[in-house]
Amino acid sequence: MKHPHQYPKRILLAVSGMSPQIVTETLYALAITQQEQPTEIHLISTNTGKQKAEEQLLHDENGQFHHLCRDYHLEGIRFNADSIHVIPDKKGILLDDIKTPEENEAAADFITQKVNEFTRDEDSVLYVSIAGGRKTMGYYLGYALSLYGRVQDSLSHVLVTERYESLANFFYPTPYSHLIKDRDNQELDAQSAQIMLANIPFVRLRAGIPHFLLEGKASFSDSIRFARTVESDPLLEINGKSLFANGVAVSLTEINVAFYVWMIQQTVFKKGQVKRLTSANTDYSNSYLSVYSRITNEMKTKNKTTSALVDGITAEWISDRRSDVNKAFKKALGTNAAQAFLVQSMGEKNHHRHYSLTLTEQQIVGFPSALTKL
Repeated sequence: MKHPHQYPKRILLAVSGMSPQIVTETLYALAITQQEQPTEIHLISTNTGKQKAEEQLLHDENGQFHHLCRDYHLEGIRFNADSIHVIPDKKGILLDDIKTPEENEAAADFITQKVNEFTRDEDSVLYVSIAGGRKTMGYYLGYALSLYGRVQDSLSHVLVTERYESLANFFYPTPYSHLIKDRDNQELDAQSAQIMLANIPFVRLRAGIPHFLLEGKASFSDSIRFARTVESDPLLEINGKSLFANGVAVSLTEINVAFYVWMIQQTVFKKGQVKRLTSANTDYSNSYLSVYSRITNEMKTKNKTTSALVDGITAEWISDRRSDVNKAFKKALGTNAAQAFLVQSMGEKNHHRHYSLTLTEQQIVGFPSALTKL
């Protein structure tokens, strides 16, 4: 495994409200204290938060980001006005603040989508700070990283020496004496401040996330529904040629739908096994084609499917169908939630192996009653 500093793209991502100091404080802790300099910085904020960040961090003369980079010779960090992402509402209007439930929902969706977007590049590492912005923004950011974060990504909160914390005129410890005022109007030297980065462990769920969430615009509500799907008891619905696992459609060809329904027939309702074959089996092909004809409403006349099985079902055919079916369930539900629906290989290795499902009759609805009598 590569160390974070070995990745060509190293992104510092933070949320911010009216205190953009979180950017310079976290950058100082990463680049100076931990020797892990980001290559770019991205900030999620509101309209007013962006204006504050541009004034205090990016101003040509007084921008504290520029001062920090000059003071500590930090070169090549990309951070500009385009790197500050303002949260829009459902109508696309940029938010000035986050107060109402609707505004919080918009913030949750936007933050989740941004984390999803930033974690798609395999050659990147994400440093996520939850120190800034409203508390709900930090929660959403941490939750999103738990869903989409990879092994190289990290979550942190910046800790500042107490007397310097939340001061409007403190941005980072300077390498030279720089006097500022505290809340009691007493002088402090910015050079004497200490900043530490508290790393926060988090559970990584990315490996079990469905492809539609990883590849699309993942909303917070979609993510919550996914989490509930993982927690739910398995329920499979058969509706004609369509299969739904915990309410999620599973995309399968007719041949594979029929195979899965045949597996249900053989191993769940008839409580048998589908043995691992050493030669072609015509009993299996006959029973499978009976299921196939009912599922597709096609008679067992000669077609591509029946022709392929004229000499019986083979071990390779079952292996291919099993692979296709299991991939489809994993794509629809994610690796973890799909486990209850997969066609499992059971028994001792290379001895008495067979295929089966762990679903029960009570966990399957819509199964054609006629198939239990075949």
